[in-house]
Amino acid sequence: MRVETDLKLGFKDVLIRPKRSTLKSRSQVNLERTFTFLHSRRQWSGVPVIAANMDTVGTFEVAQVLAEFGMLTAIHKHYSLEAWDTFLARQGEEIYQRIMVSTGSSEADFERLGTILAAHPKLEFICIDVANGYAESFVQFVARVRAAWPEKTIVAGNVVTGEMVEELLLSGADIVKVGIGPGSACTTRVKTGVGYPQLSAVIECADAAHGLGGRIISDGGCASAGDVAKAFGGGADFVMLGGMFAGHDESGGELVERGGITYKLFYGMSSATAMEKHAGGVAEYRSSEGKTVEVPYRGPIAETVKDILGGVRSACTYVGAGALKELTKRTTFIRVAEQENLTFS
Repeated sequence: MRVETDLKLGFKDVLIRPKRSTLKSRSQVNLERTFTFLHSRRQWSGVPVIAANMDTVGTFEVAQVLAEFGMLTAIHKHYSLEAWDTFLARQGEEIYQRIMVSTGSSEADFERLGTILAAHPKLEFICIDVANGYAESFVQFVARVRAAWPEKTIVAGNVVTGEMVEELLLSGADIVKVGIGPGSACTTRVKTGVGYPQLSAVIECADAAHGLGGRIISDGGCASAGDVAKAFGGGADFVMLGGMFAGHDESGGELVERGGITYKLFYGMSSATAMEKHAGGVAEYRSSEGKTVEVPYRGPIAETVKDILGGVRSACTYVGAGALKELTKRTTFIRVAEQENLTFS
């Protein structure tokens, strides 16, 4: 046993210090990034915000809207091949740069992934998603997927430390998903005592990834547009959002009315709700590590997208970053004991 005593930070622990700026308007800020990925060598351009691969968030309907903004959606893994066929038949060529095929790491997952990619070879992104990216079997699965589809851009996670980011990149991942326990519907930290404050995880993992030419996704922990800006400021190449994209017309989840207010269900993919829906219940050897919550109905997702992107543009203007790629170079975080005035919350 050992104890590390240096402080680790979450988004709530910091603010971005403003700096002198020559920008006259938020409209001058360019949020688009262009990346050439480590192994696939594919080039991608767009706004690097991703809807999470949860079945209440990563839906085809969400993907259609986010694609209009140049953003990505990690489509959840529970759609049938027929559903993929129907969706893609209605889309143009651009959609292939805006969606990810999600998979777990079982043999059945590998076979299902192969079926979808064989039917739709233009799909560019594979998102290999497990709760614990530290398992050696997971690293081997990433290498297997890389060998099977060398031309695809592979996302793998989740991890929170630099050495594991490096191992996944060296095993074939192009992008590593960073975050254990920060999600609004996740209870991993409560059930297991395991986790890592998200901002410190992003800062440390970005440093490790960029040293090898890889990229990272900050996955989880964002409750506001300001948190998204902090994730980018900390070095994240992409930011993945779950709860912030829940509760909309295009989101999954059952509509519920309570006390004259309409809600939509939102649940973690390790929750009892998700496991009963997709796996016949919670296995005897494990516990549920997610929760089910009722999110107030929010209407069309496009309005939320505009609010998030507007907040990130504004953050860039406060530090003089004319483009999103400049934000991390111009970010100085200050530790704080307060974030906002909640007198009239």
